Amino acid sequence: MAFNNYKTIGEVLKAFQVIYTEANFIGETAFNISDYFREDLEIMMRDGVVDNSEFAICENLIYPVLKEVWKLYRSKFILWSYQSLNYDEKLSGFPEYILAKKSPLGKVVFDKPYFILVEAKQDNFETGWAQCLAEMIAAQRLNGEFQIVIFGIVSNGVTWQFGKLESETFTRNITYYSIQELNNLFAAINYVFQQCELQLKTLIAA
Repeated sequence: MAFNNYKTIGEVLKAFQVIYTEANFIGETAFNISDYFREDLEIMMRDGVVDNSEFAICENLIYPVLKEVWKLYRSKFILWSYQSLNYDEKLSGFPEYILAKKSPLGKVVFDKPYFILVEAKQDNFETGWAQCLAEMIAAQRLNGEFQIVIFGIVSNGVTWQFGKLESETFTRNITYYSIQELNNLFAAINYVFQQCELQLKTLIAA
């Protein structure tokens, strides 16, 4: 069953026996946003068509934000887009974005562990989270020996929601973030990247 066949969070929780909780786990980590980025985003949101499709949302709003933070961590991670993630017939598909460890074999090698899954949805966060959670479960199982926290993000470009999968528990962050409050949004994403970096250091040291 492909990721996009899941329509509700409850359906995924029941199918894979995952526990659902809500809590504010995001600890915002300040990020220096360049003036160029701010000006470019303002131009796109004012004069561009940025949300007429999920592809447009990805290209104009989600990817530019993720890329800006990723550049700070690019020595350790690769940000993949529309890369196949296939665990079995119930967990397979193409997440919008995946943050994975940078492979020692080169940047073109898709290497685990997989840390962040990102799903874009125009207006349906329930379906977005169903698909994102299924992707997070697939990543968790594909990671195998890497017992790490998997992070998930669902966004319609303007509103950004965060979640994490730790063992059999999925926690959705209560607070939402908005591209209208850019400093807070970047601080939240930077926190998630930072947590991924800390986990990777722990794995390397083990």
